[in-house]
Amino acid sequence: MSVKLFDGIRKSLRVLGGESDALRLPLSSDVPKPCRIGLALGGGFARGLAHVGVLKALEGEGIVPDFIAGTSVGAVIGAAYCSGVSAKELEEIASIVRFKDFARYTISRFGLCTNDRMTGFLHRILKVKTFEELRIPLAVTATDFVTGEPVVFTSGDLIDPVRASCAYPGVFLPVGVKGKLMVDGLLGHAVPAQPLKQMGATRVAAIFFGAHWVQKSPRHVLEVIGQCFSIAQANMSCLWQQHADLLIEPDVRAFSFDDFQKALGIVNVGYEAGLKALPTFRAWAAEREAYEKYVRELKQAKATVSSIPIQEPVALA
Repeated sequence: MSVKLFDGIRKSLRVLGGESDALRLPLSSDVPKPCRIGLALGGGFARGLAHVGVLKALEGEGIVPDFIAGTSVGAVIGAAYCSGVSAKELEEIASIVRFKDFARYTISRFGLCTNDRMTGFLHRILKVKTFEELRIPLAVTATDFVTGEPVVFTSGDLIDPVRASCAYPGVFLPVGVKGKLMVDGLLGHAVPAQPLKQMGATRVAAIFFGAHWVQKSPRHVLEVIGQCFSIAQANMSCLWQQHADLLIEPDVRAFSFDDFQKALGIVNVGYEAGLKALPTFRAWAAEREAYEKYVRELKQAKATVSSIPIQEPVALA
C-alpha cells in the first residue's frame, strides 16, 4: 500500500471519528428508543370534565401529547383541545356550559334529546372543521348501531364523528355518519387506548372514571343510564387496560352524571389526578426529547458526511 493511500485513509478516519462533533453518535446499544405519548379520554358525561383538569396539569408542565383519542365527552374535549382550544379556555367553557346548551328535549321513540344543539355547540367551540386541520392527531370513537362494531374516525369531517361519539343511547338520538347509524363510542371503546397504539403511540395514559360510580339511589333517568354505563366500563376495563401504560383515575364519586353546574369542582379533581401523574409524564417527555435529539444529530451527521468531497482514488504502487 502506498504512503499516499495510507495517509488518505488515516485523514478520512480522523475526520469521521475524531474531529467532527456532528459524527460523535452513540453506539447502537445506546441509541434512544422512539417515544410518542398518547392520551386516551374516556366517557363520563359531566364527570368527563375532569379531562380538562388533566390537560391543565400537562399544559402547565409544557407537555403536549403526540396523539389524543376520545370517546363520548372525551371526544368533545379532545377535539376542542386538538383544534387549538387551550386547557384554560376549556375550563372557562366548562364553567358556564349547562346540559340545555347542547341538548334539547324531544318526543321520540329513539332518545330524549335531539342533536341540533350539540351540532351548534361543536361549531362554536371547535377552531377547525376537519381532522386534517388539527394541531394534534386525534382519533374519535363511535359504535355502529347495526353491527355493534367499534368505529374509529381519524380523517375527514370532524363534527359528525364527535357528535356520534357522544350520542348517549337513550338520551341522544343516533347519528348518521357516512350512511351508517352511529351511537356513543363508549359501547365499543370505553377508554380508547387501543386506537392510540394503532396511531403510533409507544406510551399511553388512559383517563378512566368507571371504577367510581354514585352509590345511592338514582334521582332520574340520566343517572340510571349513566350508572349502567359506569358499571359496563368497569366490567370492560380488562379489554383496554392491556393497551395502557398509565391509568389516571380522578375520584369523581362526589359528582353526578349531570353535575354540569359543579364543573369547576370536577375540573379540579382531574387537575389533582393529573399532578399525581406528572412524574411519569416527565419521564416520557425526557425519553421523547432524547430520541428527537438523536434524530437531529443523526441528520446533521449525514449532512456532514455528504458534504465531504470525494477525491480521485490513488493508484497502488
